[in-house]
Amino acid sequence: MEALGQRLRAGLNSLGLNTTDNQQTQLLSYLNLIQKWTRVYNLTALRDPTEMLTHHLFDALTVVLPLCRVLESLPPPHDRVLDVGSGAGLPGVVIAICCPDLSVACLDAVGKKAAFIQQASISLGLKNLRSIHGRIEAERGQYDVLCSRAFASLKDFTGLSRLATREGGVWMAMKGKVPNQEIDALPADLSAFHVEQLQVPGLEESRCLVWIAKAAAPNLGG
Repeated sequence: MEALGQRLRAGLNSLGLNTTDNQQTQLLSYLNLIQKWTRVYNLTALRDPTEMLTHHLFDALTVVLPLCRVLESLPPPHDRVLDVGSGAGLPGVVIAICCPDLSVACLDAVGKKAAFIQQASISLGLKNLRSIHGRIEAERGQYDVLCSRAFASLKDFTGLSRLATREGGVWMAMKGKVPNQEIDALPADLSAFHVEQLQVPGLEESRCLVWIAKAAAPNLGG
């Protein structure tokens, strides 16, 4: 566990994330919780803790700073995030750990995955994290950012979740290579206003964030 902790700290440093000792403990405890549940419920295909650290934790951690930057560009209040098709809670649980001032909800249609998020919230002491068992098209909450990781095409992701997005809200889609065809297939009233290349520590595979908004896009500055 100490070696894993050292790798976690190195990854956090490379991403420019300032986290407390408690947050680092929560991240490692979360990883351990995924391992335990996966033995019974098959939450993830990965079993090796080192691979899980890179492919799951680091992958999710790369979105924290971009997310905070975009949230700051939105009209206040801007503190509600919904992770759609959250699965094992990636990136929702990681965002909740790193950003305690945000209200994070993780939604999944699979009961065992929603139950895992609920257990993670309790076990990790995350009062800002809640689990929703249901389908995104039925969600009527008004969220500032809707995020997804390997959930669906951009067209389906935005189409199914429109009623959950508040006026002025945005979508954040985690993708591998830049999905140019998916971007081109977005409806005319939506715009992929920013595509951001990500570098996951210890991972050579392509990663990017696609930011989508209605009409006028947020001003990201710079």
